[in-house]
Amino acid sequence: MNRAHASLLWALGLTMLCGMPHAWSQFGQDAPEPFVSGNVGILWQSYAEDSLIGAVVPPAKTGYNAFANVLYNQGNFSAGVRYESYLNAVIGFPGRFNGSGVGYRFARYNDPERGVDVTVGNFYDQFGSGLVFRSYEERNLGIDNAMDGFRLIFKPIEGVQAKFIYGKQRFDFDNGLVNGPGVVRAVDVETDLNALVERWEEKPLKVVAAASFVSKFQAGSPFSVDSLVLAMPQNIGSWSYRINAIRKGWTASAEYAGKINDPSADNGYTFRNGEAFLATLGYSQKGLGVLFTGKMVDNMSFRSDRDLRLFDLPINFIPAVTQQHTYNLAATLYPYATVITGETSASAEIFYTIPKGSKLGGKYGTKLSASFAAANSLDTTQYSSQSLEGTLYGYQRNSWGPGDELYVRDFNASISRKLNKRWKAKYTFYHFNFNTLTTPVTTDYKGIVNANIHVLETQWKVKPKQSLRIEIQGLWVGEDKDNPDLLQDKGHWATLLMEYTWSPHWFVSVLDQYNFGNNNPAQRIHYVYGAAGYINGPHRLSVGYGKRREGIFCIGGVCRAVPASNGFEVTFTSSF
Repeated sequence: MNRAHASLLWALGLTMLCGMPHAWSQFGQDAPEPFVSGNVGILWQSYAEDSLIGAVVPPAKTGYNAFANVLYNQGNFSAGVRYESYLNAVIGFPGRFNGSGVGYRFARYNDPERGVDVTVGNFYDQFGSGLVFRSYEERNLGIDNAMDGFRLIFKPIEGVQAKFIYGKQRFDFDNGLVNGPGVVRAVDVETDLNALVERWEEKPLKVVAAASFVSKFQAGSPFSVDSLVLAMPQNIGSWSYRINAIRKGWTASAEYAGKINDPSADNGYTFRNGEAFLATLGYSQKGLGVLFTGKMVDNMSFRSDRDLRLFDLPINFIPAVTQQHTYNLAATLYPYATVITGETSASAEIFYTIPKGSKLGGKYGTKLSASFAAANSLDTTQYSSQSLEGTLYGYQRNSWGPGDELYVRDFNASISRKLNKRWKAKYTFYHFNFNTLTTPVTTDYKGIVNANIHVLETQWKVKPKQSLRIEIQGLWVGEDKDNPDLLQDKGHWATLLMEYTWSPHWFVSVLDQYNFGNNNPAQRIHYVYGAAGYINGPHRLSVGYGKRREGIFCIGGVCRAVPASNGFEVTFTSSF
């Protein structure tokens, strides 16, 4: 049976399952009414050659990604399918995604009164912060490692929840779902101590403790290194312990994870064990918020196929400590990707609102924020490559502290204020020390880039239902230490964004990114992109045209490269 036939049978089976509860409802007037919901997304791009920005035209001349989710719900039962289409995939998306078919399907029965929740088919889930297990979709990055198998969530007593997961991960799409070769098996037990221990129920301190175990199986053959015959581990285990505590305005959490030796393409097929530790401490009250985060990761790459890299078949997820930026220049020129094989990092964030009516706060109040994050290499000593330890383990970690190599240093601060009933303004400053050897966001410069970014955003309420938002951004880099006559990387940048909105239906926008400080005068290019759109409730249509520069797109410390392009873009989204 080929994949197309299997997907068709799955769709037919789910349709039958959806019909069964409706049929059963004929026997009881108290049965809940069924309902159907879903959403649709379409992205179409055309491409034109542009040698100045490096834009090329693929053989199909256009790209097309589309999906539609259809969900059926009745009482405790739900089922759904996602139909996907890549004809051909938009460039920058995984090129191996091809054709049309069912990429996600599931059936679920959830009985909260009896504490039983069973899912068969595809599902997403996460244990704690994700250090040992996270199954998720990030459509804009082309990431989807959905589990395909069974999940049981069981609550035997008040305050205790156990999850059991068994299956494979989504890897590819070829006219339907394609799973990876490894089998993933996982269990997570979480305990709410306040609900479990009766005398703690009313205590102001709320504590949740949990433990997880995740293993994968992948067949492997022995291989030879320096005349040594090494057996490839076929069963790899990983575990974690975590605790979360809340008391009034305070929150604290800590998670430790470990993993046995797991030779893979990520770590050069070495046999060292893995460790990770993540801790947070936060405080919040009206008008004030503070958050501290510390993280250490050592050889925690964990995949259901040891020979893959980048976005393919990750079992776990290493959260980013650096802040996720939203403004164009800060978000796309030097975004930091978490180093899953090893880093030590920390961050601190503070948010404060000066009360309205005060001398500094003004009539409407003033919001302040600041954030600092830094990530370094691990504190290690390399074994000799000629020694047995060097062959098997690569290095020895000396401490949990930072090593000598800087990966990123990120400081930003902002102030925002409503000036009057019609005007709002926000100013943000960023400073980056960014190692392009660690996160290769550019091919033009290898080393530490020092960048300062200034952003001014204003919003003007022109009329009761019309507003104009403007962003003015500038990025300045330092001099190249090896050649003081040149600037680092691509030099200075400027961005201007203007967006006009007629609520509730229409909007137009123009974006101009200008590389005014490029060391090569021929590359001082304006990347102009314009768009217009129509919104009607849950339906949104947008049409755009212009140049998109080559760059890196990141979400939550996970990044993908986006090639330069020139052409039209049409997007449509809808939900029902």
